[in-house]
Formats: sequence, structure tokens, C-alpha cells
Amino acid sequence: MLGKDSMMKTKLLGTLFFFLGWLALSLEPVMAQCAMCRATVENNVSAGDTSVAASLNFGILYLFIMPYLLFSVLAFLWYRKSRQHAKKISPVRHS
Repeated sequence: MLGKDSMMKTKLLGTLFFFLGWLALSLEPVMAQCAMCRATVENNVSAGDTSVAASLNFGILYLFIMPYLLFSVLAFLWYRKSRQHAKKISPVRHS
């Protein structure tokens, strides 16, 4: 039989996966580039200058990676703190 903490974690994970699945299925495909950015890149690339396009791509990657990096660091810190807390609470067994 599952313990109280285990059941609560299972319910929390189930709810999280439900909302993430609902969010993923409800999104519609969209063009995610503004008209001004697209026109600027097209004009510069047709003139032979690719530095603006490269800078725009770098900016997009930067904005894409930052939330995942922040979430990963916070999750790691939370995990480490919960492990330290669990070691304080659990009794030490000696053989």
C-alpha cells in the first residue's frame, strides 16, 4: 500500500501531466516572427549581409534556453535541499 506522501506525489504528478498535455494539445500552430523582423532580415540577406540574421537567430536561442536553464537550476536546488532535509529527519541505522 502506498504511503500518504507517495499518494500525494502521485496525484501532484498526475495533475501536472494532465495540464501539460492539455496545454500541448490546445496550442495552435502560429508564425512566431513579427513582420518588421522578417522584413529586416529578408532585406539584409538579399543585400548580402547575414550578420543581422545571425544575431536574430542567436537572440531567439537565448530567449528559448533561459527558462529551461532557470527551471533546471531551481529543480536541482530543490532536490538537493529535500535530500538534505530527508537525511536530517530519517534515523540512522547502525548494524
